[in-house]
Amino acid sequence: MTAPRAGRARRETVAATQAAQAALAAEHAAVYGYGIVGGRVDDTRAGEAREAHDAHRARRDAMSRAVRALGAEPEAAAAAYALPFPVADGEAAVRLAAELERRLTAVYADLVRAATGSLRAEAAAGLREAAVRAVRWSGGSVAFPGLADRV
Repeated sequence: MTAPRAGRARRETVAATQAAQAALAAEHAAVYGYGIVGGRVDDTRAGEAREAHDAHRARRDAMSRAVRALGAEPEAAAAAYALPFPVADGEAAVRLAAELERRLTAVYADLVRAATGSLRAEAAAGLREAAVRAVRWSGGSVAFPGLADRV
C-alpha cells in the first residue's frame, strides 16, 4: 500500500471508529432512556417499549463488537444520562422514545457515511429501524431520517 493510500485508509478507520463509538454511546443512552419510557407508558405501549429496549440492547452489543473489530476499546455506559426534558407521565415518555429514536437516526447516518462493508450495512439497518420506531412513537416522519437536523 502506498503512503497516500495508507494515510487515507487510516483516516477512514479513525472516522469509522469515532462514528461507531458515537453509535454505541447513543445505544447506551437509548437503553437507559427506554428504562424510563417503560416505567411511564400505559399498558397499550408497554410491549412496544419492551421490544425497543431489547432491540437497543442488541444493537448496543453489536456496536460494542464493531468498535472492538475496528481495534478500539468500546466506551462504557454512563451510570445515568440527562434527559432532554422532564418525563413525568406517559405522554412525555412517548415523546422521549421518539426523541431517542430521532437521535439514533442521526448517529447511524454518520456511521453509514464513515463505514464500509458489513459495518455500513449494520449502520443502515440501525438507521432504518430507528426511523421506523421514531415514526411509531411520534406519529410523523421526515423525508430523510438522520439528515433532517443537518440542513
